[in-house]
Amino acid sequence: MKHLGASNVFLPGCGVTQWSSILLNGCVSTIVRFRKMRQSGFLWTGPLQSLHSIDAVLNYLKNVDPAAAERARYRYSCFEHFAEDTQAYGYAANFGITESCEREVIAQLVELRRHAADYASRDGRVAQDEFFFAEQNARLVLNAERYYRTMFRGRVASWNLRDRHMADTLDALIGHLQSTGQQAKVAVWEHNSHLGDARATYMAEYGELNVGQLVRERYGAESVLVGFTTYEGMVTAASNWDGPAERKRVRPALANSYEALFHETTVPKFLLALRDRRQVSTALHGPKLERAIGVIYLPQTERQSHYFEARLSDQFDAVIHFDETRALEPLERYALWESGEPAETFPSGL
Repeated sequence: MKHLGASNVFLPGCGVTQWSSILLNGCVSTIVRFRKMRQSGFLWTGPLQSLHSIDAVLNYLKNVDPAAAERARYRYSCFEHFAEDTQAYGYAANFGITESCEREVIAQLVELRRHAADYASRDGRVAQDEFFFAEQNARLVLNAERYYRTMFRGRVASWNLRDRHMADTLDALIGHLQSTGQQAKVAVWEHNSHLGDARATYMAEYGELNVGQLVRERYGAESVLVGFTTYEGMVTAASNWDGPAERKRVRPALANSYEALFHETTVPKFLLALRDRRQVSTALHGPKLERAIGVIYLPQTERQSHYFEARLSDQFDAVIHFDETRALEPLERYALWESGEPAETFPSGL
């Protein structure tokens, strides 16, 4: 799943999380089709979760440098008092209740990079790839530690840190591929709020940036930002952070939204190119309401929770619209998802 080939699929939305079976099921068919066309790899970056990355660094070092693995284990033991409660660590470190682990994780990344030439030259191409993955995991631990502390300083700071991390990971991947003589084509799969240019939305007013903005700033016309919209259908989403995945009904889009406008065309699905198409871009410049559904969907507060004003033709280079969408399906079905959302008349009617 992490092999780097001639071309690569880089899907931050597909990963080892509590929803991995659902996300991976949604990715598998795309990956299979892509691999039939050309050699490809499947990589993941997503939530800044340090535990998986700590294990990855330790496992790598155990194979190439057991003594270094022991030093890394000692440094990362700084987190052990908090087990998997990263919020408790962030709170304690941010407010001075305990010392942060920042010095330890920086030291580990620095040592790993100091031995880069040695580790990466031991077994040719495979060694280079394995070192790259270990280095990225060590860098993730560093950014995760900062993220845990930043969460208590406000949404803008933590959001920006996370999206900068994802954009920097993309840069590192492209740099690694080019350093091995490959021409990289990379597809990034994330929610619209991460991939649409933040400068064309309300986010800019609050000082927020995102991956889409950073990619445009760094790669210019070489990048293509593609958004997805829908009018109604079904979605797999939670009701609370860290809550279980549920199959929910997507309410018809609000009037004066881009989704409602696309619904009025009566075309069930279409691709709308916006770059270098002045007439279309002008017509969709807005601002208009746009819906964003992510990990959480709260139809009871739909307007406040899921709509914002955007200038679509500045936000994306193209938009794919499915008038009716269906929910991603788990690889392993379970009762809560199978039962779906109760009808609006429940329990008074049928």
